[in-house]
Amino acid sequence: MEAVRALLNWRSLGWKIAALVAVSSCAVALVVGLLVHRATAERQQDEGKREAIEAVQAAVADTGSSPKKKALQVGVGVPSQLRRLGAEHGWPAAWYDDQSPGGPWMWAGQLFEGKVVAARIDMSPRQESLQAFDRSIVKAVLVALLVVVPFAAAATEFLSRRMRRVAGTARRIAGGDLDARIGGGRGGDEIAAIAEAVDSMAASLQRRLLTEQRFTADVAHELRTPLMGLVTSAGLLPDGEATTLVRDRVSVLRGLVEDLLEISRLDAGAEEADLRAVPLVAVVEDSLARTGLDSFLTTGPATGHTATGHTATGHTATVHTDPRRLDRIVANLVGNAHKHGRAPVEVRVDGATIVVRDHGPGFPAVLLDEGPQRFRTGAAERGRGHGLGLTIALGQARVLGADLTLANAPDGGAVAVLRLPEADTRPIHS
Repeated sequence: MEAVRALLNWRSLGWKIAALVAVSSCAVALVVGLLVHRATAERQQDEGKREAIEAVQAAVADTGSSPKKKALQVGVGVPSQLRRLGAEHGWPAAWYDDQSPGGPWMWAGQLFEGKVVAARIDMSPRQESLQAFDRSIVKAVLVALLVVVPFAAAATEFLSRRMRRVAGTARRIAGGDLDARIGGGRGGDEIAAIAEAVDSMAASLQRRLLTEQRFTADVAHELRTPLMGLVTSAGLLPDGEATTLVRDRVSVLRGLVEDLLEISRLDAGAEEADLRAVPLVAVVEDSLARTGLDSFLTTGPATGHTATGHTATGHTATVHTDPRRLDRIVANLVGNAHKHGRAPVEVRVDGATIVVRDHGPGFPAVLLDEGPQRFRTGAAERGRGHGLGLTIALGQARVLGADLTLANAPDGGAVAVLRLPEADTRPIHS
């Protein structure tokens, strides 16, 4: 099917090469045809000139007969162009006449008893022969194109198939499949060099990412033990302003370590979803309530706002998902909206889709182009943070088989859209 689509794509490399072959073949055939046509025409004129001169010289040499009895032109019957050529270049002279009716003609002239005697040869058969030769060349070129162009297209299909394989593998690598390799780099041509370069790039990228993932996991695990000691020690401190500040910073550090551990598990592919049928709006309501952040929940495409923690309608849709992971995604999206955006933060549930929007400066362009990056928020106006919230949300969405897209609203603000798979729209009455 892919080969058929490539064949129908007129912008493909195969069609371009086939068109180049066709144009090159036509150009070569045109040049060769013109050269052969010119050489043949000159040869025919030379033959006609020689025959005409031989005819008039033979007539003049036969002194026993009058030139008129030899069907020659004498005196006023001789063309003025032939007279001028003879006067300028000497006799015998020849002139090709392609303007007179019944022609073309080849004239030859000779002086005889003070007068110019001329003979002419009908060149029409030779011209017809030349035209037939031209038609034969055109037919031969068309036949050659009918053979060469399909052969060129078939030959380039092999190259196009190799290029499509390279492009497909590159797309798989860009999509996160770092084990994808092209292979088959033999042949020593440019495509083999590209395939080898892409495989080398994928291997290097995989090594770098694995090193980063191992580093993240090692740091998180190494920090966990001393962190537990800090949490215990902070709990034993006497109450006071300094103690509150210490406990707050320890809590932030504990959350960061837990986020790092979660990312390391997601990177290692150790997470599996515990799927079950759940009422989507109820799960989102509970998630918003646990965040303790001021958000607005709406359901459906055209419903009004309701306060956080209250159901907007009397029924909702059921989805097949992992509620714990869904809660984690919603909490991170809402927390990110409050931390980096501006109020109001709106959460809308429509079928199996959850939309989280703030009214701040929106996502930076680098984040939309490259996706969420850990320890990078993308722009100073997005506020401070570690860049882990969206990274975790994206990783958990992959575990659920959901699609998480990030965009900016036309009238301002960041928009995160989570589309859950296999929604069941049967109502569940509360």
